[in-house]
Amino acid sequence: MRPGPRNLITDVAGLRVGNAQDHKLKSGATVLTADAPFTASVHVMGGAPGTRETDLLAPDKSVASVDALVLSGGSAFGLEACTGVVDGLRAMGRGFAVGSAIVPIVPGAILFDLINGGVKDWSTNPYPALGRRALDTASDTFEIGTAGAGTGATTATLKGGLGSSSLVLDNGITVGALVAANPFGAVTTPGSRHFFAAPYEMGNEFAGLGPDPTKGHGLPVRTKVLHGTGAGANTTIAIVATDAALDKAQCQRMAIAAHDGMARAIVPSHTPMDGDLVFALSTGGKALADLDMIGHGAALCLTRAIARAVYAATPQPGDLLPSWHDLPIS
Repeated sequence: MRPGPRNLITDVAGLRVGNAQDHKLKSGATVLTADAPFTASVHVMGGAPGTRETDLLAPDKSVASVDALVLSGGSAFGLEACTGVVDGLRAMGRGFAVGSAIVPIVPGAILFDLINGGVKDWSTNPYPALGRRALDTASDTFEIGTAGAGTGATTATLKGGLGSSSLVLDNGITVGALVAANPFGAVTTPGSRHFFAAPYEMGNEFAGLGPDPTKGHGLPVRTKVLHGTGAGANTTIAIVATDAALDKAQCQRMAIAAHDGMARAIVPSHTPMDGDLVFALSTGGKALADLDMIGHGAALCLTRAIARAVYAATPQPGDLLPSWHDLPIS
């Protein structure tokens, strides 16, 4: 296995990703779309999810494909990013035809970033416009770190962010991950710059420091306290993708397997205070070969994408937590 040429989810042919962000708001939206509708499913393991149209992704539901997936900040307000994407796709003539009507199918998920130091006194919900802008900028290359849905993300101890990675499996199938990492837990070991994901790093994609040589990393870590409230801003939301031809049930199995990657990169993960969720999609470009390895590859990609999200995050005015690059070198 090796990373794809971009080391982004868009190494899966036909996929495009767009970001839109407002650094004063400290929030944003990320849209994944494709040249054609794609098969998708979802699996939720966090205790506090915020979603739109995820029920239709169950294997027994009748909708066979979707037009885009949305990851957004903004908690419940951020679900309206999907509205902007639906409007944009409708203007393009994209969607599910019902007689003379065209209905774009756009599931989405949100993370909580409402108390991260950004200006949140809007009079008009900003997320429909952010969603539309993200759709309009969708491309096979895109920014990670402090961008899109990861703009205002935080972890237990550091800034979070938007991350992505890819793998080309030995059988030629490509797998990729896209994630907005905003967990209750930590992504680095206590008091260090070492990522929990270090054993799965390929090359120096998130600093190449290797695993922390110390022990006891399962002990409680300091969790983020924002505005002195003691409340955290949580949830890690992700998309994994492949060019192997999967049906909805197989996509769901891929999403379930990918959650292992979240647990390897974040300690603790899947808490009652997170809405941890993974969408999984197939563009169907290649014949299915070895669903086990596709799920394993998706988990590896998600582990690496989470670390890359935090590694790529950059300081911005008003941040309540440091970025990884602000940490002292020991």
